[in-house]
Amino acid sequence: MKVPLDVPRSFLAEVLAWCSGIAYVVLLHVVVLNTGRELTGMRLLPAALLVVLLLPLVRCRPLPALALLLTASFLATLRADSVMAAAQHVMDIVPPAQTQAWQIASVQAVLTDLTVGWIAATRSRRTAVVAALVALGVQIGAASYYRGGSSPFLAALVFLALMMVTAWTVGYSVRERRQHTADLRARAAEQAVVAERLRIARELHDMVAHSIGVIAIQAGVGRRVIDTQPSEARNALAAIEDTSRDTLAGLRRMLGALRQTAPEDGAPLGPAPGLADLDVLVERAQGTGVRVDVEWRRERRPLPAEIELSGYRIIQEAITNVVRHSGAPACRVTIDCQEDDLFIEITDEGRGLSGLPGAAGYGLTGMRERAALLHGEFTAGPRPEGGFRVAVRLPLPVAVT
Repeated sequence: MKVPLDVPRSFLAEVLAWCSGIAYVVLLHVVVLNTGRELTGMRLLPAALLVVLLLPLVRCRPLPALALLLTASFLATLRADSVMAAAQHVMDIVPPAQTQAWQIASVQAVLTDLTVGWIAATRSRRTAVVAALVALGVQIGAASYYRGGSSPFLAALVFLALMMVTAWTVGYSVRERRQHTADLRARAAEQAVVAERLRIARELHDMVAHSIGVIAIQAGVGRRVIDTQPSEARNALAAIEDTSRDTLAGLRRMLGALRQTAPEDGAPLGPAPGLADLDVLVERAQGTGVRVDVEWRRERRPLPAEIELSGYRIIQEAITNVVRHSGAPACRVTIDCQEDDLFIEITDEGRGLSGLPGAAGYGLTGMRERAALLHGEFTAGPRPEGGFRVAVRLPLPVAVT
């Protein structure tokens, strides 16, 4: 039976992490047994450096890593205490036997507290509290072996408790700050989506109002000439049919994804812009010192109003990001109107949008929302050769030829 070669990397990484954690337990006891009389200075360093072996397991499995660390620490402390006690009894060694055990316990307590802090920063509050209490209980149990007398034991107890509380508080504060930042980002993204949808609703209102106006005018013309000029009446009815179908197609594709909330402020009075108005964007960008090169890959042809509007807004937002954030002197807009899809690509050679999650990020959210409303695809990110790239695919209705 052949072993599959495509073993997931995550599984291999976890196996290696477990092997490294078990090696830490074994080597810690080897170091304790072979260090000598007193762990001070450089002699204490190997026991502390061994924690590097436990770090991979702490990252992927912090709770089992904590269990291994507590087990190794407790056993190493007892082993150090028994070894030094035996040596003191046989060879009359000074300092007393408890010195080495206390040093080992102190180093392991610091490592344990750091692990508890990591758990508090990455796991739930209940899990972190239980982990801290268990770890503190194991530390106190070990202290009862190497701290004889009430005063030394009480001092060790206070020391261990203060370190544990400090580590847990720092870790939990990091978790709370991270959660707060994530909530703020999610709320800002939701607000950006809502604002963009309301803006689209206003523009859709303009498109519908324009179409209904054309239909009303053509219907009036047809009613007046239906008896005297039947051909003109037929032309008016044909115009009404075409306009109605285009408008219904736009409504069917966009209104389903929009909320029913209507803004109180007035909508723009001008007609909705389209790809034919890109010259205005080019002129405005040149006024700010950015050259915009527009390339049409195929023959230009009329598109549905919602496609024209969304394509224009996406290009407008991408050029705005180039002007405000990229620092590039020029950008390139490529428009490829194929039979079934409209492809738009905006590229530049600037520094991109890294480090600017504010307005630039909301602009990307708006562009992605526009593409999603039309069942399209949107990608944005840095280019391997440098600069930034925005690419959009908008599917065209079957009726468009």
